[in-house]
Amino acid sequence: MKRWIFAASAALAGALLAPAHGAQASGAPLSAALAPQAAPADLPSNDKAKALIDGDPRVVQARHALEAARHRADMLAAGPHEWTARASTQRRRYRSGAQDVNEWSIGLERAVRIGGKAALDRQLGETQLRLAEARLGEARHEAARELLDLWLNWLAADRTRQLWSEQLGFAQTSLNAAGTRRRAGDASMLEQNAARADLAEVQRQLSGAANEEAKARAKLRARFAPFPVSGQVAALGEPVALTPDDALWRERILAESRDLRIAKEELQQAELTAARASADRLADPTVGVLATSEAGGAERIVGLTLSIPLGGTYRNAQSREALAQVDVARAAVERALRELESEIAEGLTDARGSLERWKFAEQARAATQENAQLTQRAYTLGEADLQAVLLARRQLVDAALGSTQARVDALRTRYRLLIDAHLIWGLQDD
Repeated sequence: MKRWIFAASAALAGALLAPAHGAQASGAPLSAALAPQAAPADLPSNDKAKALIDGDPRVVQARHALEAARHRADMLAAGPHEWTARASTQRRRYRSGAQDVNEWSIGLERAVRIGGKAALDRQLGETQLRLAEARLGEARHEAARELLDLWLNWLAADRTRQLWSEQLGFAQTSLNAAGTRRRAGDASMLEQNAARADLAEVQRQLSGAANEEAKARAKLRARFAPFPVSGQVAALGEPVALTPDDALWRERILAESRDLRIAKEELQQAELTAARASADRLADPTVGVLATSEAGGAERIVGLTLSIPLGGTYRNAQSREALAQVDVARAAVERALRELESEIAEGLTDARGSLERWKFAEQARAATQENAQLTQRAYTLGEADLQAVLLARRQLVDAALGSTQARVDALRTRYRLLIDAHLIWGLQDD
């Protein structure tokens, strides 16, 4: 049940982000057909789920990373160069016997970003900020999927517990009927013992189901603490057909995918980093002013200073490495897109197929339930033996468990699409 990633010029940057922007630009049909909605009745409400997701440790971590990215953007905009003050003093001694004198020198200098480096640094900071925002959105998305899985696991475990609780009543009825028939001479001790053994087996299954429900509830509460898992458990909803068509779901999920956005922002970051490394092959010059007093103040000097590092092998290799990283990031975008396309296709296929399987499972459950009720009544009236009752009940249990699992699978695949499309739990606000 748990099957389940800048261009150096503005034109290239726009091209890289075109798919996501294009999907949003065609948002008129999307907003009409796939608009954010209230959470289904068998899931936590949007407000409750949003609070649980926002409190998830990975989301809190990503939120702090976003704050750090803001500071880093400010840092890059300001630049790494700062003013440097220099001062020196010395005493000049003359061997000729002239009087010794004091001399001093002061200066102020600073490196200056040239070759468009300041603009590149600002763009790099903005890109890293968007990247942190996308990572926060992906953290909320992953937390939402985990909340969905744990929640449905709990509802499924509770439904299984209810099923065995119902079977406990049937088993007790069979045992009572076997006792009545034995006292009337219509049943043997063997039949009564078989009914008693069946009751014990149902009690064992009920105990195991109750334990699984308690574990699922505890895991949900521990993972999304504090979670108020108390009171009446929500009943599993009724699976419904997936609408609208697959193309709109694909378009919406591609537009909302933070994983794909992360890959694109990382590519833009790599492009900017490569452009910055290329510009840095021409090192930033350091300019300054100085004032000097020599010969005991008899000579005063005021001047300008200029120093330029001469780039060499290191800077050239750094630029080539950054260009290679662009190819890495571009391949990552293609990989993320293909993986997302595959996941979307799989999810849509599962959503439709699981609905059909649930319908068949429900038909089987309804038929075996009716058969079990008729057989139980016939046994009570002495018209059927115990083995027929036990067989009918085993068939009912198997069909009911299969129907529950099919229902959960159908709901899970559809609800995952709602989460991936950012239609519930406030995910559209990322």
